Amino acid sequence: MGSRALNREQLLGSLQGNVKESVISAMSRVPRELFLPVALKSRAYDDTPLPIGLNQTISAPHMVAIMCDLLDLQPGMTVLEVGGGSGYHAAVMAEMVGPEGKVYSVERMPELVAAAKRNLEKAGIKNVTVIEADGSLGLAEHAPYDRISVAATAPKVPESLKQQLKVGGKMVLPVGRDYQDLYLVTRKNGFYVEEKMGVVFVPLIGEEGFKE
Repeated sequence: MGSRALNREQLLGSLQGNVKESVISAMSRVPRELFLPVALKSRAYDDTPLPIGLNQTISAPHMVAIMCDLLDLQPGMTVLEVGGGSGYHAAVMAEMVGPEGKVYSVERMPELVAAAKRNLEKAGIKNVTVIEADGSLGLAEHAPYDRISVAATAPKVPESLKQQLKVGGKMVLPVGRDYQDLYLVTRKNGFYVEEKMGVVFVPLIGEEGFKE
């Protein structure tokens, strides 16, 4: 067993008891090294965010696990991801919703859109569609969504995303600039917001995010 395999086992072991087994199982099936620049592949299972170019990062594995856990992803769900990056987080969610489910991943940077598509293909993930667009506005043409996952911090919960969430649906997103909180938003007859933990994410740039 190489050091990378060992690191992977340790990483998955560290999540045990903190998130649902379905999350750990999905993460065990997605090789994180496929979603990293060549120079960083050896660090694929370090539990830390890593740069993927263009001042963007791939989230730390524990953060991906926590967000997937909070969303309570189930087979067959339709998910919107905002801030696709290199495609790793979408790949884990795609494993959780299974072949009957669908993930639409929105990314505003064309270079990352192209990279994410290549990475997902290498990983054999077929139920993710990567789209170049302003993610702060969501993706109205495929709404409503069972779940929405946002991997960039917003000044407040974008109204467009709230309206694209199904009744009974859940959204997880970081909110704030200097100090950020991870919010879980549940849509019932209104919107219920729970603050979960302090986090650090790159800013959500766009119409309903921060301006460039």
